[in-house]
Amino acid sequence: MNINELISYRLERAKETIDEAEQMAKMEHWNTCVNRLYYACFYATNALLLSKNYSSSKHAGVRSLLNKHFVKSEIIPKELGKLYNALFEYRQQSDYEDLFQVDKELVKPWITLSTDFIYFIEKLITADLYKKDER
Repeated sequence: MNINELISYRLERAKETIDEAEQMAKMEHWNTCVNRLYYACFYATNALLLSKNYSSSKHAGVRSLLNKHFVKSEIIPKELGKLYNALFEYRQQSDYEDLFQVDKELVKPWITLSTDFIYFIEKLITADLYKKDER
């Protein structure tokens, strides 16, 4: 698998995972929905990082690279960076802390924002690949 195929795979995985999050929301499984939203954004972020030759084997490292290279420089809007950071934190809590529950009012808006996040990243990658093809 070449790098472009891997990037495409990760973007497709992100979209599949958003679908899973939407199914969890319909079932009102909010902690699992947060988990799927986080992973959807994580897969898209990994695709973006790969397209720029960045990588990390740790979730915190992926978060750090996203913030350092894309949010801080405002390539990615701060609102989407805040979303990723919130999903990172809430996913950790909902997966590993006993008796932690997220509620519908918090999570529902994140579904749309996470979808926006993925498509924003996909546009960045596509625009960059298009530029490379023109050279």
